Amino acid sequence: MFSQRRRFVAWAVATIIGIWLVVGAGHWYFQNLKMTVDKVRAYVTSVDLSQLTGAVRAKAIKELEDKLNALSYEERQKLRANHLINNWFEQMTEAEKEQFVEATLPTGFKQMINAFQQLPEEKRQRLVDNAIKRLRTANNGGPNGGGTNAPPPISPAVEAKIRTIGLKTFYSHSSAETKAELAPLLEELQRQMESGRMMRH
Repeated sequence: MFSQRRRFVAWAVATIIGIWLVVGAGHWYFQNLKMTVDKVRAYVTSVDLSQLTGAVRAKAIKELEDKLNALSYEERQKLRANHLINNWFEQMTEAEKEQFVEATLPTGFKQMINAFQQLPEEKRQRLVDNAIKRLRTANNGGPNGGGTNAPPPISPAVEAKIRTIGLKTFYSHSSAETKAELAPLLEELQRQMESGRMMRH
């Protein structure tokens, strides 16, 4: 009887340890799958885009696009704040820049622009105001970082054109560089509209 009890206890302990090992391995596996700013930094610093041509160059840019698209919204904000991909972007041709911007904009952003343009002007202005305020705060280290003193997330000239000729029209006629500048604003507007923030007022 005593021997059977010991065997049962040993079996139970081994089972618990096995479960914890599986859970730990799963956690490690999924943590390694998760894309982070540090992984993007490691990639862009390990590859010299200026030395690549043809299919190899296209593959390298596509890999960077995939990494950016795998980042969470918060991680993308960190990446932009640290200007990690600026050097790569500057080395791209105009055609590569156009493709890169289109490939890394959030899913459904075109539908978002169409929906945004259907809103009354007053709501559009409030959404833009709120989005710029949130981006400025984030750029300056969060809500307690004195965000009103942060550099504007988009240039005053771009902001003025968005307000006067409309986001959709301005975006469709913009250069790849301007579209890249608009990307954070587009993401924040989409977040607000999908969550219903500012839409009920």
